[in-house]
Amino acid sequence: MDSLSYLRERMDYDHYKKLEEIDNDFLHKFLAKYIMLLNPSSIFVCSDKKEDEEYIRRKALEYGEERELRQKDHTVHFDNYYDQARDKKNTKILVDKDVSLPFINTLEREKGLEEIHTLMRNIMVDKELFICFFSLGPKNSPFMIPAVQLTDSAYVAHSEFLLYRNAYDVFRENGRGLRFLRFVHSAGELDERKTSKNLDKRRIFLDVDNEIGFAVNTQYGGNTIGLKKPAFRMTINRAVKEGWLSEHMFLMGVHGPNGRISYFTGAFPSMCGKTSTCMLPHERLVGDDLAFIKIIDGEARAVNVEIGVFGILQGVNEKDDPIIWEVLHSPNEIIFSNVLIHDGRPYWNDMGVEIPERGENHSGKWWKGKRDAEGNVIPPAHKNARFTARLIYFKNLDKEALENPKGVKLSGMIFGGRDADTWPPVCESFNWRHGVILKAAALESETTAATLGKEGERKFNLMAILDFLSVHIGRYIENYLDFGNKLRVPPRIFAVNYFLRDKNGVFLNDKVDKSIWLKWMELRVHDDVEAIETPIGFIPIYDDLRILFKEVLGKQYSKEDYEKQFMIRVPELLAKINRVRNIYRRIDNIPKILFEELYLEEKRLRNIKEKFGEYVSPFSFL
Repeated sequence: MDSLSYLRERMDYDHYKKLEEIDNDFLHKFLAKYIMLLNPSSIFVCSDKKEDEEYIRRKALEYGEERELRQKDHTVHFDNYYDQARDKKNTKILVDKDVSLPFINTLEREKGLEEIHTLMRNIMVDKELFICFFSLGPKNSPFMIPAVQLTDSAYVAHSEFLLYRNAYDVFRENGRGLRFLRFVHSAGELDERKTSKNLDKRRIFLDVDNEIGFAVNTQYGGNTIGLKKPAFRMTINRAVKEGWLSEHMFLMGVHGPNGRISYFTGAFPSMCGKTSTCMLPHERLVGDDLAFIKIIDGEARAVNVEIGVFGILQGVNEKDDPIIWEVLHSPNEIIFSNVLIHDGRPYWNDMGVEIPERGENHSGKWWKGKRDAEGNVIPPAHKNARFTARLIYFKNLDKEALENPKGVKLSGMIFGGRDADTWPPVCESFNWRHGVILKAAALESETTAATLGKEGERKFNLMAILDFLSVHIGRYIENYLDFGNKLRVPPRIFAVNYFLRDKNGVFLNDKVDKSIWLKWMELRVHDDVEAIETPIGFIPIYDDLRILFKEVLGKQYSKEDYEKQFMIRVPELLAKINRVRNIYRRIDNIPKILFEELYLEEKRLRNIKEKFGEYVSPFSFL
């Protein structure tokens, strides 16, 4: 029996018709294969009609995966108590036999496929399968990557409608020969709270070479929303093969003089200021998480992969996050996950308002002081509690940039980590190569009290992408270097650090100071201000920052503060170079140029140490 005949036999005619209208035999064979494996009781195919999306939303409520809250169009979803984050241990990249990739959890492809297929066989008996079509990046643009999602979770499908562009029309109109990503997910057996039950059989397997991803026995969005981090690993692999960049970066516009807007991407590990930077109310938001960067007409141009936000709630408050706060308290379509619910309202940790002492959360009925099976006190909301919402609700959204099929011209790329004692607040690289290696591929971040591991321990995380790498790290760096060489004028590369402290542990920057570093970077990419050349790159001149602090924040900025912040800390910088060199020395096939750049920076630092000592004032370079 051919694929279409099988599909006709398995589903209602109206849904079969939606698939028949897509002229793509590869799609039909894929769907037939996995419908046969999963064996759902019913099948719903989502077209581009609004009523299909409404059906998904209604089913999320009917099946108990979401519940309505007091505010119109707000719902809440709970994951299993032990299914609250990406499962790194059971997330595996499927590879050919005997292939080993540094930092990446791999599994032989045939073994992985056999295991995941066994777990998924007949898993959707008595369940409804949703087939959805989406696009990463603007539709019908050079950036577009279509994808199809199979899932038995209406919550997952609902989330994807908020986060991605519906692309059924792309499949219908351009089906023949269309290349697309494929995702197969099942939440598996559900418990009485409608959360995934068999977590011991939770698996997230990604065959990036064949561009198909699997997730089973999990509901948490980072594991199950196929177009989010599973697709990210696939697009990294595709980008390296094709010579472009798929990055874990925000995309934003920064206002400059005379109405000018310059666009920047930014890569920051968790808890390092990524969201707070791109959400600054007086700048322009394009995207908060993932960016595609391609060469168009000799320029680096970037798009936001998504049209929504799957954002962390912990710490979001009215004072520091006014735009997000307004979105969360307005009648927009929002899914809250793993928060505390009391009297139909959501609460999360550190939100700046009094939190009720009773309610319901990811642990079930909750009261202050409740402990879990391991004896740990359960907080009101999980620290990884999330909200899912469309970007269109954010009043600082740059709508034109979000939907521009050619993307926006990229002026600069920002790399930021959490660092108490080494890097200055902002520093520009000498050139593309220096920036890729010393600012991006050498990125480190200190662990915090909210993460596993010893507080203050430095974790290597090149380009803030280490958790998602799907190719050899040497190939990834080499692709970055080659990308810049193909550009007429590469974007400037900057490093930022919002977490510098003095010897007493006091922060040397205010939270709002990041506005100033952005404004300075915007001026630099147009050569509107000069800079001081140091061994690690270009840093601001004091008078330029003094003027910006006065104009932007209405603050006095002292020479003393400037000197403390932009001191070149030679011992700490040399120690960093040594740590990074030792990491790369243990890995085969690292570009030779990386070690050469590390050596040159080390030499420059040793030279100024001989001339000025270990801690060098920025004024010494004038």
